[in-house]
Amino acid sequence: MDSRAMRAWQAKVLGPPQEVLELVEAPLPEPGPGQVRIRVRVAALNWSDDLVCRGRYQVKPPLPFSPGMEGTGVIDAAGDDAGPWRAGDRVVANMTLPHGALAEFAIAEAENVYRVPDGVPDTKVAGLLIQYQTTHIALHRRGGLQAGETLLVHAGAGGMGSAAIQLGCAAGARVFATAGGADKVALCRDLGAQVAIDYRSEDFADVVNRETGGEGADVIFDSVGGDTFDRSRKCIAFEGRILIIGFSSGRIADLPTNHAMVKNYSVVGVYPARYAQLDHPFLERTNAHLIQLLQDGAIDPLIGLEVPLENAATAIAALADRKTVGKIVVNVQTGV
Repeated sequence: MDSRAMRAWQAKVLGPPQEVLELVEAPLPEPGPGQVRIRVRVAALNWSDDLVCRGRYQVKPPLPFSPGMEGTGVIDAAGDDAGPWRAGDRVVANMTLPHGALAEFAIAEAENVYRVPDGVPDTKVAGLLIQYQTTHIALHRRGGLQAGETLLVHAGAGGMGSAAIQLGCAAGARVFATAGGADKVALCRDLGAQVAIDYRSEDFADVVNRETGGEGADVIFDSVGGDTFDRSRKCIAFEGRILIIGFSSGRIADLPTNHAMVKNYSVVGVYPARYAQLDHPFLERTNAHLIQLLQDGAIDPLIGLEVPLENAATAIAALADRKTVGKIVVNVQTGV
């Protein structure tokens, strides 16, 4: 057992993160078989961090737990059968709750760890897995996006949406994006969207149909659900693909299957965690491609907010309240 202590955000009961999370001194977690312990440099926040604190996420870790699904750092220790990983390796990882990335040390399954080359900034690569990896899988493996096709990205100013705009542009698509408010619409244009729509003042389905001569969008990237999905059905192209990424609106929409049949479009689910179980080599290739795109300057993760570890709980609340753009990253520790 390692006798060192660490700072960690922990939830001992379930509820709103700004109410239930406490910054505590905790013992270092021990990696089990097939696991590594990572000294976390930068954690990246996600909607799931709010949901898991409230007990509304599909993963329900035992209490107490530290949230934080992903981050970068240096491997500190490896359990038995941890594959090629050794102490000192610089990595980005999907963490294993209850020992998440909002702590100075976290635990990850060896198969959920990816090497980070020198010269790639921690803040840029920290959020690469959940948002960029998910988006890459959605657009390419599940959506079959082709150069010249029209891609509509919902919530384009958010972390997932900004990734989709950049990856869509890198694929040679004509990218449309929706966002709420003039500032976020302008940000979508800065990210590369050729058409940016303020859904608060315009019906995005009408704009998409008008701008495409009535043909609609070939691929729709929907992490919002609810009413947004309902309206998306009004502007999907013949043989188009609506990609279901999540439900940040809070409502899971219903699909009239007769409508999909008559308009010849597909509704495609995207859940990358399944690939970790069924096709891990594919995830490794995907991540390698993302790192290469990052190094080549084809993508540049949008960091909307960067905070110290002490401010992580309030940053999660700001994310859940839609008060942020791009990715929120937490500087857990430096100089490692």
